Amino acid sequence: MLTDERPTNLTEELIECVVHTFYDRVRQDSMLGPIFEARLGGRWDAHLANMVAFWSTVAMRSGRYTGRPHAAHQGLALEHTHFARWLQLFETTVSELCTADAAAFLIDRAQRIAESLQIGLNIGLKALDLPPRRAAKTFYKV
Repeated sequence: MLTDERPTNLTEELIECVVHTFYDRVRQDSMLGPIFEARLGGRWDAHLANMVAFWSTVAMRSGRYTGRPHAAHQGLALEHTHFARWLQLFETTVSELCTADAAAFLIDRAQRIAESLQIGLNIGLKALDLPPRRAAKTFYKV
């Protein structure tokens, strides 16, 4: 979806339902579940509230989310396959719960978010193939 037009049937209630259903599936997923459990432990309620605020901001421009998604994903040893699985679960969830236009809108945003996170983490198809850093030269006598 190339348009920024938001479907009129997106509501806070629908976003909350999508987020809770999606993360129930993530928790049960053999690939993603252990990563989230290791990071969140007993803080699932806070994470879900944060993700509802995030998707409310993405989908409805509510401005409720104030976090730093790139920083939150640092140090997790994520790979492109993790994001592909995340997208697969998300697409399945919104396709089941949303009308076609709302699902297409949310899937578009999820794909953009996954791509941005992967670029920020330097993984996936758009990762930069940078040479190893060389030690800095010293231009003065010690």
